Amino acid sequence: MNKGLGRVWAGACLTAALAATAACGSGADDGENGDKGGGKSTAQPALKPLAEAQLTQAVITEADVKGYRVGKVPDAEIPDVSVPAEPADCQAIADMFLLGSEPDAAARVARSLTSLTETDATVIQMGLLAHEEADAEKVVADLRTASESCDAYEHTGYKYSGIEPRKAPALGDEAVSYAMTGKIDGETIPMTYVVVRSGSTLAAFYAMNTLDAQQAEVPARIIEAQIAKLEKAAPAKAS
Repeated sequence: MNKGLGRVWAGACLTAALAATAACGSGADDGENGDKGGGKSTAQPALKPLAEAQLTQAVITEADVKGYRVGKVPDAEIPDVSVPAEPADCQAIADMFLLGSEPDAAARVARSLTSLTETDATVIQMGLLAHEEADAEKVVADLRTASESCDAYEHTGYKYSGIEPRKAPALGDEAVSYAMTGKIDGETIPMTYVVVRSGSTLAAFYAMNTLDAQQAEVPARIIEAQIAKLEKAAPAKAS
């Protein structure tokens, strides 16, 4: 893939998906990060990134979330390059818009979820991002800071506003959630993001709805199913 065109291409893919959907008519909860002191008796080895094969094994399937069609997201829609956002203090949110992060993930898998209920116009995507544990913690911290300080930004020619933190689920080691509104090709699109850190892996989810702002939510059962499956598949830190 031409990394220099990654996010622009991804934006075009997302716009097409949103247009198809419209045509159908259809306070973060901080977790404990463990003892990071220098005492030998309490120090724990940091978790390393999962491999792509491990992420693939851990990602949810249709068997895990009844009532949804689960499909693979093409690599072009989760590019591994970052395009600067304006203003810069919104960069973490701009990167996560397309399941990206800084530092970059060592491996990623992404899935789209489509409700089998014809009247449900919500577009949902999620991804598992493998990091060094300290990097995963940094991404969550940066998202939390940006969701509280960033009001609006422009990225790859599109504008986003109304950014506000939301109550995050009490899952994993820590989580952050926020909402915002995108202005894409004349469409005003409400969006909600939830990012959960489980060890060194980030499970990122977003939902958008062109018809009903109240429906731009990631269903709790999808998040819960993914975190439960991830925690079963990922190695635990030694106690």
